[in-house]
Amino acid sequence: MNHMSRNTKGMIQLFILRLFAYLILIFLSVLCLFFFYLMVINSTRSNAQLARGFSLVPEGNFLKNLVNAWNDSSINIPRGMLNSLLIALSTAVLTTYFSALTAYGIHVYDFKGKKLAFTFIMAVMMIPPQVSALGFVQMMNKMNLTNNYIPLIIPGIAAPVVFFYMKQYMESVLPLEIIDAARVDGSNEFYTFNTIVLPIMKPAIAVQMIFSFVSSWNNYFIPALLLDEAELKTVPIMIAQLRSADYSKFDMGKVYMFILLSILPVIITYIFLSKSIIRGVTAGSVKG
Repeated sequence: MNHMSRNTKGMIQLFILRLFAYLILIFLSVLCLFFFYLMVINSTRSNAQLARGFSLVPEGNFLKNLVNAWNDSSINIPRGMLNSLLIALSTAVLTTYFSALTAYGIHVYDFKGKKLAFTFIMAVMMIPPQVSALGFVQMMNKMNLTNNYIPLIIPGIAAPVVFFYMKQYMESVLPLEIIDAARVDGSNEFYTFNTIVLPIMKPAIAVQMIFSFVSSWNNYFIPALLLDEAELKTVPIMIAQLRSADYSKFDMGKVYMFILLSILPVIITYIFLSKSIIRGVTAGSVKG
């Protein structure tokens, strides 16, 4: 009886702990989704309705706000979203590929200065981009690369944070015996990396592509310093331009609609790549 009583008490305690954990997760999920819901609601309200204050009930101005935002004469939303999509996709692909390639070189090869190279990359990770922004912009001016997407895409190759994540993931899932076996079979290094290592790294690549895409899509600081021409501006610059418009022409409903439109590509990217993450984690658990 005492043994059964202890088991029952332990099960009750475990149930309470799980219930508490689930309640916290539900609360955090609702908290995160609430602000997204509020943004959707605000995109259905007119400027006058927004001026009256907070509301949880949608209004009937969604299509009007969509038309006003899409046809705004001061900005070109379709072009801005296309510009941001080009930069974000290019940066995400280059960042993840070359970071994984660098991590592969550090993980697989033993060479003199390996620890120094790793330490140097980690040291670069500690430097915030704002510190080097002035020198970077001056260098781009001297190279005549302002109003150009090259300075916004190519530097993404050097991403110490992504490299560190790839390196740690590679150490946990990529045994060196696989690389040695591929070499014995006559596979060259790039073929081995592209056909053997990258499929193994698929979950990590999917995660970092999401983060890199979102970071590049939301990047305002450097593009605002380098892009002056209207047809080259990105979504964050256009949102800031809308918010700084003449107050007599200021329309918060239009601003909320533009913000809603601006996050749709991020949500779509996450939906597609999250499937790869789930498949990768499931495959790893089955193999384990």
